[in-house]
Amino acid sequence: MKKIIISAVMFLLIKGAFAQHVEYGIKGGVNFANLSNDAADTKADTKTGYHLGGLAHIHLTRSFAIQPEIVYSTQGAKYGDDKLRLNYINVPILAQYMFANGFRLQTGPQVGILTTSEYKSGKTETDVDNFSNADFSWSFGASYVGRSGVGVDARYNLGLTDVTKSNTTDYQNRVWQVGLFYQFHKH
Repeated sequence: MKKIIISAVMFLLIKGAFAQHVEYGIKGGVNFANLSNDAADTKADTKTGYHLGGLAHIHLTRSFAIQPEIVYSTQGAKYGDDKLRLNYINVPILAQYMFANGFRLQTGPQVGILTTSEYKSGKTETDVDNFSNADFSWSFGASYVGRSGVGVDARYNLGLTDVTKSNTTDYQNRVWQVGLFYQFHKH
């Protein structure tokens, strides 16, 4: 699965290099993450985290672009004072509709590769091994970029797959993201 993801991202980046207009950029911001399970007896609280990464904004037409990203994202949930930390390398591939004023609507699939999973209770941290190595989500969002290349981005990542290895419960990631990005202009 990792080879397929990396191959797809590399294909888009190489294709982007031959496209008429490609801009690379960096991004970062705040995550508001949780795990969803309608059948759970205990509800988790939102855990605040962050995301950092890079992007390639590939114009296909004047109004349509593809934007693959590679982003490190701290996710999970809180249970009172305890925290479940799930850290991912996420690879969203967003289709964007661009308006002439810099506003964009975006949606697309996202694959996440779990890098660490641990549970923190007080000062004790314990590695947790009952989480899946991959997470599949669908992203919905909007962004605005100014002429300087600085932009703001807001999106919701709706987890589609169970992130646990449990046969009795299904938990899906739910993550709101708000952040800033900078696209380096091609001269």
